[in-house]
Parts: sequence; structure tokens; C-alpha cells
Amino acid sequence: MRPLLSAVTTAMPVGFAAALLGVEVASAHHGIANFDLNTDIEVSGVVTEIDFINPHSWVYIDVTNADGSVTPWRCELRGGTVLRRSGWTEDMFPAGMRIRITGSPDRRDPATCYTGTVFFPDGSTVDRYGQIETPPRVDVAAPRAARTDNGDPNLAGDWAPEQRVMTDRRGQAGTLVPIGVADQFEPGEVPGGGQGFPGARGTDLSFEEDPVDIYWNRRDSALPLTAAGEAVMASLDLTTEDNPRLRCDATSIMFDWTFEQGVNRIEQTDTTVRLLYNSMGLDRTIHLDMDAHPQNIEPSVVGHSIGRWEDDVLVVDTVGFQPGMVTVDSRLPHGVGLHVVERFTLSEDARSITREYTAEDPEYFVGQFTGRDVMPVYGRSAT
Repeated sequence: MRPLLSAVTTAMPVGFAAALLGVEVASAHHGIANFDLNTDIEVSGVVTEIDFINPHSWVYIDVTNADGSVTPWRCELRGGTVLRRSGWTEDMFPAGMRIRITGSPDRRDPATCYTGTVFFPDGSTVDRYGQIETPPRVDVAAPRAARTDNGDPNLAGDWAPEQRVMTDRRGQAGTLVPIGVADQFEPGEVPGGGQGFPGARGTDLSFEEDPVDIYWNRRDSALPLTAAGEAVMASLDLTTEDNPRLRCDATSIMFDWTFEQGVNRIEQTDTTVRLLYNSMGLDRTIHLDMDAHPQNIEPSVVGHSIGRWEDDVLVVDTVGFQPGMVTVDSRLPHGVGLHVVERFTLSEDARSITREYTAEDPEYFVGQFTGRDVMPVYGRSAT
């Protein structure tokens, strides 16, 4: 069964929806640890369907076996939004076309693979992180007003972090680097002796000995945990479905804003600012006309947000979360008492937004979890 359309896609205005046409958020996905990037596999067959969805896309092919029987396969691609940013389209995979895919096998499903390179009938190929520049694409987003009609900073528009691609364009080795500097590295290189991409062959995180335990169970918490926090972590097994990253589910409003390089949208009125996280389908409304949170908030991943302008900075206060993880990598659990404060600042040229955040939950961890990120205006190949 095909997944339901995400709230992000269905709610987009026509202009933005056209750019992301067909991008959905699927209800179930594979985390990277499910694939053995240390092993090569080759699959040939006839395309039956292509799904450009987030956070991962899939191409479905029928493979004819030696005995004449046919096995339906599916091979995973990057998210639909990121593929479109790279110039990919569904038209590349018409039903009935025979293609060959090299990549890596799924650890559990013998008819699923991780796509490294696609070979087409005309002799052309495209790697997982390949950038297709035909037809020409817009390099710079259109000029935008710095302020709204009422004088507030204008946060409205489409925003996206710079794409990151693997130094091995097949996505099997090396690590992720910004696309603007990717050509400076050898295939599969890990710059400066840094950390490899989780699961990538030839790196410290190759998952060669243990596909998930070597990564998820070796990290200490970013902040000291309380007794309650320690109890929560002891009850979780981050190598299983307890881990939202392995399920490819949303993690938190802090982490998912920049995760997977998706194109996010901000819609703004005098009384609300709406944040649409494209990759994971999160939909937040910041209420500018409320001084306090309601008494009875239905807990959710995004919580309840109220905001105010302070010297052209949007200060957002959010509570009402359902229990989860601040980020999985930080190994910080949180409960319904999580309190997040964010500060959104528009640059002088109105072409980037800086977000600073602080998260507190005295029930589960000691101190403040803080972070900062910069989101440029979306300019397709420019990001």
C-alpha cells in the first residue's frame, strides 16, 4: 500500500507544491544500519514503480530468476525532496524500462537493496549522490522583502541547508561533506581524519562487526542524566525500533529542522508563524497572539509554541511534548516536561535565518542542551 500524503505536501501553496510534486512521507522506512554497505550487490530488472517520498525514495523492479520466476525487488534512494534538488525526476524511471542497480544488500530482506549506481539502457549512469544539471536550474532564489507589511522581519519562504553528499558518490564509503566542496576530496575520503558516515565501508563506523550496536550503544549522554533519565535509557534498546532514527521517524523539533537536507517552508501572518519540516513531515504553528500556553495541551512531537518579537528576533517558547529523545545521538531522553526556547534571527540581507535553541527537562537531564544552525533561503542548485 502506498503511504499517505504528508501534511507538508498537501498543505503547500501551489508554487511550492509544484516544486515538490509527488513528495510524500512514508509511514515506515529503513535506517542506514539496515543495509550492509561493506558488501556489493547487483540487481537487474524491469521498473514497475518509482516512489519519490521522504525521508527515502524507492524504485521497484521485477527481477527474473534463473528458473524463469519473477521476484519483486525494491531499491532505496535518497529522499524525494533532495532528489529533486539534485535534478532527478520520476520520468527517469518509466515503467517497463530495464535497469541495472549496483549497491548494497539489506541485512534482513533478501529482495531489498541500497542504491549506489543506476545503469540505464542508453548506457548512461547516475550515482546515488549524482547531480543532474539538465535542463538548467535556477541558481539563486528570487529577491525577497526583508519585512512584512506590518514591519516584522519576513521569515516567510522556502529554506534549506546546503546539500551534503558522500565523498563516494555511490554512497557506500567515506562521509558526508557540503556539496560546494565535495570535488576537493578523493572518492571515499574522510577529511581530516574525521568520523565516517554511519555504516560506510573503510571507516570507524563501518558496522562491519556489528551493524548497529557498534554505533548506537557506544555513545555517552551529552549531559548528565537524572535517576529517572538513567532508568529511561536503561529501558531503551537503541539498536531496535526503540530508536526513531532506525525507524526513520521524526526525532524532535530541534534535530529535524536541518535533518536530511529537506526544503522547509515558513508561512507567516500577523498572528502565526507556521513551520513545515519537509523531510519528516512535522507541522508547527507558533502563536504570536497568545501570552501563555493552554492548560490542557495534547502532547505531541512538536508541542505547543507561543512566540513574540524582541528587537526583530522571534523568541519561541514550546512545551507540551510527548516523551521522546532530544536527539538520539546525544542520548538525551525527555518527558512531557521538556521546555524548549528558540530564537530565530533573519540576516540583514533577508537570505538566511539563524536559529538558536535551548532545551531543558530537569526530570531527565541536568543542565541545558543548546544548539545553533543557519538555514539559507532555498535556491535549488545554490544549496
